[in-house]
Amino acid sequence: MGSSSVPEHRRQLVAAVALILAVAAAVAPAAARRQAVRLRVYMHDIVGGAGQTSVVVVKGPGPANPSMSPGNNFGDTVIIDDVVTEGPSLASREVGRAQGTYMLASMARPVFIVDITLVLTDGPYNGSTIVVAGRDDTSEEVRELAVVGGSGMLRRASGHVLWRTAKVESKLHAVLELDVHASVPAAAVAPSGSHGHPLLVTSASE
Repeated sequence: MGSSSVPEHRRQLVAAVALILAVAAAVAPAAARRQAVRLRVYMHDIVGGAGQTSVVVVKGPGPANPSMSPGNNFGDTVIIDDVVTEGPSLASREVGRAQGTYMLASMARPVFIVDITLVLTDGPYNGSTIVVAGRDDTSEEVRELAVVGGSGMLRRASGHVLWRTAKVESKLHAVLELDVHASVPAAAVAPSGSHGHPLLVTSASE
């Protein structure tokens, strides 16, 4: 009796393992599927005067950065609440805010370390956020920063942002273009009414 129960026990164990493997195989591809997110918006960094959106909160002890105008020191840290618009003009529709910090992190080059949250307040992802971090060498035409997270419909976002100085309105007002190439888990809620929205960038490859 004891010897006959061993094969039955083994059969049950093998069946259980097979079931677990089958379930894992079915779940894994679904978990791996991701949905592309493409956005292009414009961020207005205004360092003084009317409509100021950024303030120096730490004045770096130096040395002065030789690649920049006098008064820019290694370690300077700025906190921002920049207006984000759908077009490069400040008069275009406001679609969010860029809130966070940037720090002058090079002693010799115009390089900033950026850590911001893009808070979307209009458009297909209204109420969601994207977190962006990375190195911004302003001497380069296009810089690549990382998308390291998000919330709402953009929860668990990952990818990159092509970050470019679109234009300099004045010595106090710079306009940055943020071209977001990201993805979120396929289970995330799709934006409603998003077809043809000006914020969304469509690509045949996605």
